[in-house]
Amino acid sequence: MTMSADQQSLRDEIADLERRLEDAKSRLSPSTVISTNPTPANDAALHALLLLADSALPLGSFAFSSGLESYLAHHKPSPPSASQLPSFHTFLRLSLSTLASTALPYVLAGYRHPEDVETLDNDFDASTPCTVARRASIAQGRALLTVWDRSFKAHNSTTTEAPSGHDGEGNAVNKAVMDSLASFSKAVRTSDNINAHLAPLWGLITRVLAVPLHDSAYLFLFSHARTVISAAVRASVMGPYQAQAVLASTELQDRIRGLVEEGWDRTVEDAGQSVPVMDLWVGRHEKLYSRIFNS
Repeated sequence: MTMSADQQSLRDEIADLERRLEDAKSRLSPSTVISTNPTPANDAALHALLLLADSALPLGSFAFSSGLESYLAHHKPSPPSASQLPSFHTFLRLSLSTLASTALPYVLAGYRHPEDVETLDNDFDASTPCTVARRASIAQGRALLTVWDRSFKAHNSTTTEAPSGHDGEGNAVNKAVMDSLASFSKAVRTSDNINAHLAPLWGLITRVLAVPLHDSAYLFLFSHARTVISAAVRASVMGPYQAQAVLASTELQDRIRGLVEEGWDRTVEDAGQSVPVMDLWVGRHEKLYSRIFNS
């Protein structure tokens, strides 16, 4: 009995060390990692990354402006004919900072600790005081879960996780992650107490799809930036070519990369609103006399 317990303890320690090694590897700059031997697992991860990056992914994100419409309504240019671009760039910077400090820790935790997804979901709900932001997070999280159930699950039921040293161990770990996602999905359908927020689910589902953690975190922030920029186009703040220039800019890349590195070791206990006024801008959206985006 003692020997078995000791062996299990050693297995747990090895698994933890391997996880930490993978985390460390994923923090390397992509330019320092050159893949000379593409594998089916790498191709599958890239394919999943492209699917999640597709603007056609039906998450409903583009129905929300993430507070941009409210922000612009409360920051009228002077004179009225002046461009709103400076205000937009300020908002985008602050909005990304907010997401990185409040939601990104839950993305990382959902990826690293998939068995805790229900607890993470509950904690995220309790720490989101803004009603509008809370509704948007739940709507997008449930949409992502629906995309998984209806579109991805049938094609990923035998997905193998990123290499962890031994194929057998990798498959066993991936089965546990799949079981965590299946259990959570069932709980969402059968219980009124489960919210299904986007952040922890994003971490869990990208883990199932074997997307590297750094890529998962980067895409989470990039997708938010793309959504806000799209909202700016529809609000006539900029044109589509200007929007693509912002998306392609090194400033945005450096900003997202810096936020990922800054929040890499931040725990959910340390998560918090870094721009308190953002909750006011987002929350005031449903008070606008007229609006083109959902609250």
